Amino acid sequence: MRILKTIFCTTAFLTLATSIQAQVLDSIPDPEVEPPMEELQPSDVALNTTPQAGPRRKLDGIAAVVGDYVILDSDIEKTLYDLRLQGATEEDVDNCSLLGKLMEDRLYAHQAVQDSILVSDDEVYAQSDRYLQQFEQRLGSMEKVLEFYKKATVEDLREELYEINKLQMLSQRMQQEVVGEIEVTPEEVRQFFRDIPEDERPVFGAELEIAQIVKKPEVPEEEKQKVIDRLRRIKQDVEDNGASFRVKAILNTDDEGSKSNGGFYSINRQTSFVKEFKDVAFSLREGEISEPFETIFGYHIIYIERVRGQELDLRHILIRPEIPKEALEAAKVELDSIRQQILDGRYTFAEAAKNFSDEKETKNEGGQLRNPENFDSKFELTKMDPTLYNQVRNLKDNEISYPIFEDDPRGGPPSYKILMVTNRYDEHPADFARDYLKIQELALRNKQFEAIRDWISEHIEDTYISVSAANQSCDFSNNWLKQ
Repeated sequence: MRILKTIFCTTAFLTLATSIQAQVLDSIPDPEVEPPMEELQPSDVALNTTPQAGPRRKLDGIAAVVGDYVILDSDIEKTLYDLRLQGATEEDVDNCSLLGKLMEDRLYAHQAVQDSILVSDDEVYAQSDRYLQQFEQRLGSMEKVLEFYKKATVEDLREELYEINKLQMLSQRMQQEVVGEIEVTPEEVRQFFRDIPEDERPVFGAELEIAQIVKKPEVPEEEKQKVIDRLRRIKQDVEDNGASFRVKAILNTDDEGSKSNGGFYSINRQTSFVKEFKDVAFSLREGEISEPFETIFGYHIIYIERVRGQELDLRHILIRPEIPKEALEAAKVELDSIRQQILDGRYTFAEAAKNFSDEKETKNEGGQLRNPENFDSKFELTKMDPTLYNQVRNLKDNEISYPIFEDDPRGGPPSYKILMVTNRYDEHPADFARDYLKIQELALRNKQFEAIRDWISEHIEDTYISVSAANQSCDFSNNWLKQ
């Protein structure tokens, strides 16, 4: 039981690092649903706004201080409200455990500053602007967003998001410094599994293995050339006439994630951008603009704004070629033909995937999909992406779906695909050989948890920490009271 509790704590550590940001988004209600007036409004919760006066309010006080960071009673109240909006119960989280988690976040952020692990203002504002865009999409207009969060101007809301995002980004980077290099050997995985009592081993839910064949529409060469010529004109205007690359990005880029911030990103070699993008970025000098180049998302140019050791501050412009409706229809017709050839026995599904699929990540594995959580071939039904689940839930064994239209969630061009469930697995207790990848993941999380626990214990001793009298009776999992 001790080991499984440790795994639970480790999972919480890994997922709660971004919880405040997720809560900000999740706390936005359906705009058609009016919240009960007697409840604490989410606008007082998701952001660091001062709670409104009323009979159910209490004066705000200091719950704890960690280094240079102050945690207010209202910070606990706000985060607790958000968690309960997401379904958490009093058994899942209480004031004391939540205060402990908020103190951990502040300890990471405080130590990040001490260790000169910094985040640039551009990075933080870029993140804040992405959230603003999502707020606007959720509520329908920026006016409704400001009304919901009781802010007079977009700048007021942006500044408040800045403070939230900066703390979270510092915290995440410090955590990554602690656990980023940790790995587990096969022997460590084996020993970890042996240490779990047989009657306490986890039970894995029903699972599916899924394969797919993808056809992407052919983009006419003249459409590609239009985009390349347009990017070259932008590059020339910046280089020859001193035009602002930032403004050009705002006006031209198809990358909605960076549009409002002038195409800005800060990256290093480990940043999860496609290889082609990073190869070009790291081949440029400070102040240089690349030639147009292609990735799965479209065509780009990159401007290197600043080189900071192994990190780059850059701006980019992405433009996607127009895809004619005729090209999309042709992809669908071709995929339907491939499906029929499989049904007629001319190819197996795996053979057809290797011969015809346009998805390089899966075609050489016979179209086999990989679970993005652990890169295993199995998808647990209760944890499957809802869109994928709905696409396969009614498929019988060896049945092939009709062509399904799909927008690329990463922002690439749309495509058509056919799907087949290749294997089904019933719910079962963990088996070392069958579930090795899942057990390996649990073993890694356990080792990360132990590293984090040791790191927190060490840095609590070296950091100024004060806990209010009202919270002195909390049974913290860490020695915040230094007793």
